[in-house]
Amino acid sequence: MKYEPTTILSIVEQGFEQNKAGIISAVKRNGEWHETSIDDFQQMVRDLALGLYELGVRKGDKVSLHAENSTEWLVIDQAVLSLGAAVVPIYTTQPGEQIKYILENSEAKVHFVSNDEVFSETKPLIKEVKNVKAVISILGSNHKKLRTLDEILEMGHKKGEEDPTLFEKLKSEVHPDDLATLIYTSGTTGVPKGVMLTHDNIAGNALRAYELFPFEPEEYKEPKVISYLPLAHMFERTASYIYLNCGIPPYYIEDVEEIRDDFATVKPIYLVTVPRLLEKIVTGIKVKGQEMSGLKKQLYYWAVNLAENYDPENPPAKWKWKIADKLVYSKIRQLFGGRMIGFNVGGAALSPNIARFINGIGIYCGLGYGLTETSPVLTGPPKGELRVGSSGKPIADVEIRIAEDGEILAKGPGIMKGYYKMPEKTDEAIDEDGWFHTGDIGHLDEDGWLFVTDRKKSLFKLSTGKYVAPQPIENALVNSGFIEQAVVVGNEHKFCAALIVPNWGNMKKRFETKGHTFPEENPTENEFVIKRIQKEVDKVNEKLSKWEKVKRFKLLKDQFTIEAGEITPTLKVKRNVINEKYKEEIDSIYADIESE
Repeated sequence: MKYEPTTILSIVEQGFEQNKAGIISAVKRNGEWHETSIDDFQQMVRDLALGLYELGVRKGDKVSLHAENSTEWLVIDQAVLSLGAAVVPIYTTQPGEQIKYILENSEAKVHFVSNDEVFSETKPLIKEVKNVKAVISILGSNHKKLRTLDEILEMGHKKGEEDPTLFEKLKSEVHPDDLATLIYTSGTTGVPKGVMLTHDNIAGNALRAYELFPFEPEEYKEPKVISYLPLAHMFERTASYIYLNCGIPPYYIEDVEEIRDDFATVKPIYLVTVPRLLEKIVTGIKVKGQEMSGLKKQLYYWAVNLAENYDPENPPAKWKWKIADKLVYSKIRQLFGGRMIGFNVGGAALSPNIARFINGIGIYCGLGYGLTETSPVLTGPPKGELRVGSSGKPIADVEIRIAEDGEILAKGPGIMKGYYKMPEKTDEAIDEDGWFHTGDIGHLDEDGWLFVTDRKKSLFKLSTGKYVAPQPIENALVNSGFIEQAVVVGNEHKFCAALIVPNWGNMKKRFETKGHTFPEENPTENEFVIKRIQKEVDKVNEKLSKWEKVKRFKLLKDQFTIEAGEITPTLKVKRNVINEKYKEEIDSIYADIESE
């Protein structure tokens, strides 16, 4: 299929005719779902675009957006794009100094915030940002200097009545090669880099990536999807454009901790996710069996074991699966609302065990690969195919090559135009032959399926000369119901070790079942806790090479957080921060045994 250059505006408009429900999207606030009709959405986009025009926003300008996922986020996005301006999304978890840097570097003319709580991070610094001419609160504000979304909508509506042809005229001047967004990569090192993506980079990527989706929307009555990953991230944003293009309303949840309730209410058919959510859900499913006893417990874990060993290319005997489905899997699928067809996983490596389990219970689970700089999708499993552990094959018009040092290189229509105001960084990332250097290590099998090993910068070398890719080991560790987070260390040491944050909730349950009192004050030093984690580490070590085995570990009480700067907004570990912050703990692991 040949893809003609197009705009984000065009592919969203195409979806209006496909939409059966007449609902563009919905957002949950204070426990209540608020749906927006297509007609209201189009009117809001029109009014807001003209309101921003009245504020002085013109083609080529930048408008920043610091807010949680919502229908209003989509309205602002479409309104800004309709003017030929570019959207600069900002994570709600981003620290104030980074926001200030983004606002100044992007030269944003208007800055949107969702509410006063989100604005509090920027408020002390906003006066120093001279290029921002107006700050607009989406949900209203107590700050006198902030304009409100309703105010700008009203202003734009009035402008539309005065000049009825202006909106369509401005929109008609938006072209596929115009800059659509500046996405500032959170990065694990250095200052954020502004990734320049055009309309066609993103719209073309959405159309090509849609070919991977394992369903046809028209086959389902009023299909809905749930969205929880931040729209500030290119993965979720492109997914939302895909949903809108095929007429499926995304339902933006309020709190990921309530997602099981949202599954039951919305009954979605699909979900784009990062591995961590599935890891937590699968862990919960496994732990649930501990509440059972006798034959029921035996049958439950027989079915779980069957799913964990599921191979899509060599599935189990039909009679076995049917029994497991009737007794266990059908009930597990109800946890996702009962209509879930599949998950599209990206953002990080997915443990093969998790992929097998989800597919094994009868829900499609495909892993894709891409980066912000590639709009983002590069690869994914072709419809009807799966290969556990692989990130799939290149989507249409994308080429993948492996460099001599194992780095994954890519070419295609989704590759960014460069890093904003950083020509040297752009030249480092895109070579003279047009290949984008991803910074990831991987290989292609004989059939062209891509396997991603780790980030190039994450690889470390033991003092024995052996190289270690920590991410697969970490993924295996967090598969345990007793391990919440893990970071593998060992650079320039004789062996691998790990910093481990236990899953304290499951650990407490284990204490209760054993009739013991949980040690609230010093749980990391408790003998039972240490032995339990050692047992989980031993399980993982059985499947690792000699030099990859985790010989020792240090338990940490508190989780690594975005707020502490230990992980990025996309949940990637900032290894340099961890190594520096926990230097004492890491040194203590090796202190008495380097001579062994």
